[in-house]
Amino acid sequence: MLKAKFFSYKLIGSFCLLLIACFIAMRFGAADTSIKEVWFAVTSSGSSDTVTMLQEIRFPRVIATIFVGAALAVAGAIMQGVTRNPLADPGLLGVSAGANVALALTMAFIPSANYFSIMIACFIGATIGTLLVIGIGAVSESGFSALRIVLAGSAVSAFLYAIADGITIYFDISKDVSMWTAGGFIGTNWAQLQVVLPFIAVTLIISLLLARQLSLLSLNEDVAVGLGQNVFVIKGILFLLISLLAGASVALVGNLAFVGLMIPHIVRAIVGSDYRNIIPMSMFIGAAFLVLAETLGRTINAPYETSVAAIVSIIGLPFFLIIVRKGAKQI
Repeated sequence: MLKAKFFSYKLIGSFCLLLIACFIAMRFGAADTSIKEVWFAVTSSGSSDTVTMLQEIRFPRVIATIFVGAALAVAGAIMQGVTRNPLADPGLLGVSAGANVALALTMAFIPSANYFSIMIACFIGATIGTLLVIGIGAVSESGFSALRIVLAGSAVSAFLYAIADGITIYFDISKDVSMWTAGGFIGTNWAQLQVVLPFIAVTLIISLLLARQLSLLSLNEDVAVGLGQNVFVIKGILFLLISLLAGASVALVGNLAFVGLMIPHIVRAIVGSDYRNIIPMSMFIGAAFLVLAETLGRTINAPYETSVAAIVSIIGLPFFLIIVRKGAKQI
């Protein structure tokens, strides 16, 4: 009971951190805004050019950042739990690369495709990328290995990115594709959010409902089987959730590596190894982290914008090396 109470305090604290991050994101940027204008924009109780800018440009970006940060963090947590691999991350293990290839193919062969079609294509590509990495990484009697999964992910990602680059060069669509794959939130609007956010929201809810099953899988599959779980079905559903979360993120803002790697490790240090705690905490911490990273990208060299993917990578690469240095212990 006491443990649950402490977790509730931690969860409330992470939510407060997210609220603070959102306020900072709304308050600071290339255009100067006041606290009063931010309040008017949120409550729709005022009308001015600045309030309109906040509502139509900055506010959609903040909302997109929240959902993408939560989606990538939860996708990484699920991946690490299912594979029992602390180095797992959608951006590193072929999921985002598969979505990227699907994006390039869709733009090349169906140039008139709407946003919904592109999102579905990214889902399919992410699923194929996931299956390739997991299939190659599991080709051994010993099952999953942290090193094998990372090597398979690197090889598959390099292969898929090469295919995507070849498609963009051959069909002369490099500019169009790069606008999606640069890992930025420029141009995010309410119309895009109306298509993507329901998918992310529903997938996050399902992830919460399967947190207990994920906890058992992350510890021991034999225990999960002994408790009556259909491990094959649960794993299939969880990998589908990873594909949906990563595919939606790529469709919305492009490739963002390391978010799904870092956040689950940070969250485990706060709440332990129970995924019933890790999943909800990862949502808030992942969202807050990406909101702050995106805000830094908008303000560090204003009025010019620094890619949020570059900022996340600068933070994430040393984090990745630290995990490898520690020996990538099994979760």
